[in-house]
Amino acid sequence: MEQDMTKGSPFKVLIMFTLPLAIGNIFQQLYNMADTIIVGRYVGADALAAVGSTGTVMFLLNGFAQGITAGFAVLTSQRYGAKKTEGVKQSVSNGILLSVIGAVFFTAASILFMKPLLYLMNTPENIFADAYCYISLISLGMVANVFYNLFSAYLRAVGNSKMPLFFLVLSACLNVVLDLVFIINFQMGVAGAAWATNLSQAISAVLCAVYIYKKVPSLVPEKRHWRIHRGDTRFQLATGIPMALQFAITSSGTMVMQSAINLFGSEAVAAYTAAGKIHSLLTQGMVAMGQTMAVYSGQNYGKGDAARIRQGVRAALVIEVIYSLVSAVIVYSALEPSLGLFFSGEVDLTAMMPWARTYITICTLFYVPLCTIFIFRNTMQGCGYGFLPMMGGVVELVARLAVAVVAMNIHSYWLACACDPAAWVGAGVFTGVSYLYVMNKVQKSLGAGMPSHGLSEKQH
Repeated sequence: MEQDMTKGSPFKVLIMFTLPLAIGNIFQQLYNMADTIIVGRYVGADALAAVGSTGTVMFLLNGFAQGITAGFAVLTSQRYGAKKTEGVKQSVSNGILLSVIGAVFFTAASILFMKPLLYLMNTPENIFADAYCYISLISLGMVANVFYNLFSAYLRAVGNSKMPLFFLVLSACLNVVLDLVFIINFQMGVAGAAWATNLSQAISAVLCAVYIYKKVPSLVPEKRHWRIHRGDTRFQLATGIPMALQFAITSSGTMVMQSAINLFGSEAVAAYTAAGKIHSLLTQGMVAMGQTMAVYSGQNYGKGDAARIRQGVRAALVIEVIYSLVSAVIVYSALEPSLGLFFSGEVDLTAMMPWARTYITICTLFYVPLCTIFIFRNTMQGCGYGFLPMMGGVVELVARLAVAVVAMNIHSYWLACACDPAAWVGAGVFTGVSYLYVMNKVQKSLGAGMPSHGLSEKQH
């Protein structure tokens, strides 16, 4: 089920690879939504607000796992495109060893700094205890999160986007079942939702590892590969750390935005959380196209075909602009009927709707610049360029911070919701210009005869 993305129509290749990823991302959002829906309906609106108030911290934790592991897999993708089978195995073992170190370090740091972070984010006092309980337990599951993302990234690196989808769907279903058992039967509250997420991710990670060992021999290292390789470590950290930092920087901006939202009370937080989940669900096609472009550009960079990378970017832009417009219509239309899923009949939805509608209305107007960020950023990362995509995250942070500070000072919910669109426009322009600059460098390096990143002559 491996796929060589250096051949065939770019449009068709991108569509076929992106579809399973999009479905998988949607299921991942669904099982994240399951926590909030079940908590909201069976524990209460305050518990929903508690889980929702940690959403940006969750984005940071998940972003670290996705960013660092996607960065580690760039080298695998490039070597796979260059047909360097020995180098592929070596990059896999090196990434696994680095991931063990990274997961342990980040788990410890998360637990140590979580309580001060929640205070810094203006978490309302009436939901603070539940918020801290939930996110602390999620932090304990970082190892499972990292390794599911790592194994999925390795499968995507060799063109297999279907099996990660299969395991993710299974994990999503299991998460819903565990949510119901832990929250309704065992009365575990928000702690039950956290444990359900951790266990489902752990099972998914194990299944991915077993599948790779049994079915994808090109990704299975041999005994001689199991050590830290200096050259691979240098490249993987140089790619993975900026990608993880980019998520960290972006999530820092969303934390600032969450801090502004938190000032309007638990009702606003709950409504914003529910609307944000619906928004996230419909934008997963954009995320999936970004993941696809990282693999597509990585394989074609490894092959040395800059022209095909440009063709892929043009095809991706056409696909995503259409997707953005359709998604905007769907998410705006589905908001009112969907909002009722998150709350029990005791909650007054008419009071929630203005908060939710304001956020969704502002966001949907800016879906086109949002989709371009994923395409440009991941294309650069697939070619081994991590700094400029990371700086795109800095642009997002600055934009969110500037708008959030004004929103908090004048106490404007509308302006607090505008933090996201301001970040998308700024980062869209920055990453677009950066992409043109990087592609000129890529063209020159490939024209000189050999990629300049990650393809050591020693890796045959």
